Amino acid sequence: MESAAVAAAPDPTLDPPLEQLRHLAGELRQLLPGVRDEAAVTVSREATTLTVAFSRLPLPSPQETQRFCEQVHAAIKAIIAVYYLFPKDQGITLRKLVRSATLDIVDDMAQLVEALYINPAQSSDAIAGVTGSRENLISYNSVWDACQHVPQIPKDNKAAALSVLTECVDLVKDAHEEMEQAVEECDPYCGLLNDIAEDSSDSRVDEEDILGCPNNRDSYWSEEDQELIIPCLALARASKACLKKIRLSVAENGKKDQVAQLDDIVDISDEISPSVDDLALSIYPPVCPLTVRINSAKLVSVLKKALEITKASHVTPQPEDNWIPLLINAVDHCMNRIKELTQNEVES
Repeated sequence: MESAAVAAAPDPTLDPPLEQLRHLAGELRQLLPGVRDEAAVTVSREATTLTVAFSRLPLPSPQETQRFCEQVHAAIKAIIAVYYLFPKDQGITLRKLVRSATLDIVDDMAQLVEALYINPAQSSDAIAGVTGSRENLISYNSVWDACQHVPQIPKDNKAAALSVLTECVDLVKDAHEEMEQAVEECDPYCGLLNDIAEDSSDSRVDEEDILGCPNNRDSYWSEEDQELIIPCLALARASKACLKKIRLSVAENGKKDQVAQLDDIVDISDEISPSVDDLALSIYPPVCPLTVRINSAKLVSVLKKALEITKASHVTPQPEDNWIPLLINAVDHCMNRIKELTQNEVES
């Protein structure tokens, strides 16, 4: 009896049962990236085997072909299973990246298989490595690149959020630079056409005869258009500043376990770039001031929502931080100026 009591005594070095289960769940989830990587390696290996086999003569026998098809099918099913088994509570942002990578692999493998039967081997030359037509090699490289991307997928939702936010910043930066470049190159024929107009009573020169100079003023900006573009550029610049500050807050204060809040920040931030694109397109001639106003208001609404969601989240530990009110004021100033310049369009 005494020995039995000693054997049943709890080990003080062990965690409580529920705590051990919690640790086990975390450890199992840490294995997921390795499973993804291994599944991707298997797909790339099968892509190599298939491409080598069907890029030279003689082609594989029906039995060999069946085996190749089964192996490719199994590899693709395995990579798809990895996505479907991915826990949703790990974060929607991370899950979307895994889904995108999975779809790329499946689509690229399907294109490779199509390329191999559309462009069958024409030569019996046998050399080491992957051979075949240019189309087949391009398709093979696409599969290989897609599989190589899998190990680069972020390991947690915070890293995934930072990856997406960085892409958003880059897209808005590009759109803003394109807008600035367009403004710098604006109305190249304006001065020439003004000179023509002043001399037309004497020389009666046809505008179309001047070295192909266009006479359609819809192809460039009026003075009113140029005045309206100024606050639009400022609004695009404010959009870039908002995204950069949001990304910085996530990088400095974001917590891996706050997956829902990180997802909310990414979801609304992801709407900023398309809204900036819409605004950028609306400032190209011929400019419709009402469209510019509508697109500006849409962008302002998205920016304010993004800032408010960020302010209410854990990535802004001090809600009184003045960078959010400053950006909101900057956005409001741009919108008020756009409203002033487009008021006549609204009233007409």
